[in-house]
Amino acid sequence: MNVKPTIEYPDFEKLDIRVGRVVAANAPDWSRKLIEMTVDFGPEVGQRTILSGIKEWYQPEDLQGKHFPFIVNLAERKMGQGVSQGMMMMADSDERPTIFEIGDGINPGTVIR
Repeated sequence: MNVKPTIEYPDFEKLDIRVGRVVAANAPDWSRKLIEMTVDFGPEVGQRTILSGIKEWYQPEDLQGKHFPFIVNLAERKMGQGVSQGMMMMADSDERPTIFEIGDGINPGTVIR
């Protein structure tokens, strides 16, 4: 994987990265790859639907009730029959993506810098 070009701090500031709590997760029948999550981002952002192509490695029960980092200000993206309203952040690896669980002490909607 190549290193991406250097950006200036104002470019990084454009990302709205927040803690989200997955309140519901399912594997829709219409997709072989996607898990659909309903994610709570606290009162300022509310709940959003996030789709992630991680079904090969994770089950909905691996996510439900847990806190993870998400980018909440990406433009909506149609994925299969659904629409994703953000993106879950994870680490790429050769074998599988690795999710970052955030401890329960951090409230949904907390900004990550």
